[in-house]
Amino acid sequence: MPDASWMADAACAGQDPNLWHPHRGETIGEAAAKVVCAGCPVSRECLAYALARREPLGVWGGLSVSEREQLTGRRYRITSGHRLPGR
Repeated sequence: MPDASWMADAACAGQDPNLWHPHRGETIGEAAAKVVCAGCPVSRECLAYALARREPLGVWGGLSVSEREQLTGRRYRITSGHRLPGR
């Protein structure tokens, strides 16, 4: 499991987690999350954490699901409650 100690220093700590999980394709919620991420001192750690976990939901490290998919060349999906890489 990737190290999550950076989370205490995240700009999003203590904020409504729903902001970072807009419905897929919802650009307004996504944009609001990215504004917070832009000023976050641990956004790189956040992104690395999401990539290591193959996080299929939400904005992490300032990137949406589709942006992370482009970065890694991998699509993510949820199957039977488990997070699995998909192609």
